[in-house]
Amino acid sequence: MTTPHTSVIRILLADDHALVRRGVRLILEREPDLEVVAEAGDGAEAIELARTHEVDLAVMDIAMPRLTGLQATRELLALKPGVRVLMLTMHDNEQYFFQALKAGAGGYVLKSVADRDLVAACRAAMRDEPFLYPGAVTALIRNYLDRVRNGEEPPERVLTPREEEVLKLVAEGHSSKEIAEMLFISIKTVHRHRENLLHKLGLRDRLELTRYAIRAGLIEA
Repeated sequence: MTTPHTSVIRILLADDHALVRRGVRLILEREPDLEVVAEAGDGAEAIELARTHEVDLAVMDIAMPRLTGLQATRELLALKPGVRVLMLTMHDNEQYFFQALKAGAGGYVLKSVADRDLVAACRAAMRDEPFLYPGAVTALIRNYLDRVRNGEEPPERVLTPREEEVLKLVAEGHSSKEIAEMLFISIKTVHRHRENLLHKLGLRDRLELTRYAIRAGLIEA
């Protein structure tokens, strides 16, 4: 039975070593829902290929000529915000890991265990779930505890009560006009609250606001 095309994850693979690309391609293409549609030898080529190919997921090495994987990730996400990115690297390194998260990568996979982790990481990325190797989880916890000890713990309430009200109503599908009428504020004020919400939470659109509202317990899934 063939897999419908719409369920196949189209992958851009970027690594400056042809042997590594071949090995990674073999791992990925054993799976019926994963297909490598383009291969790049460096970050700049990856961006060029992203312009000409329909891609769902990019698997990037960190250390590459011309543009590194980190630089290419930032450019790729500016070009195609909907694409997910995984970092595939030999570096079990906290600094690289945090830089990858900052660049917008949704997962960090070590080449040494790619045969075990990469397929699961690809699928997690497409579900918008982060994929972290065990050492990365430890690094995140340690980083959080360091910030707490240094008095840098983020406040429990990120949003104002009014912003929470607007977020809940946006997530429930109400229009700006309806929200304005329900909260006795102007449509312009609703738009300003919405822009503030997107900026504060680092989100892009109504769908992401809705997901956040569900996670925050403001509405039921």
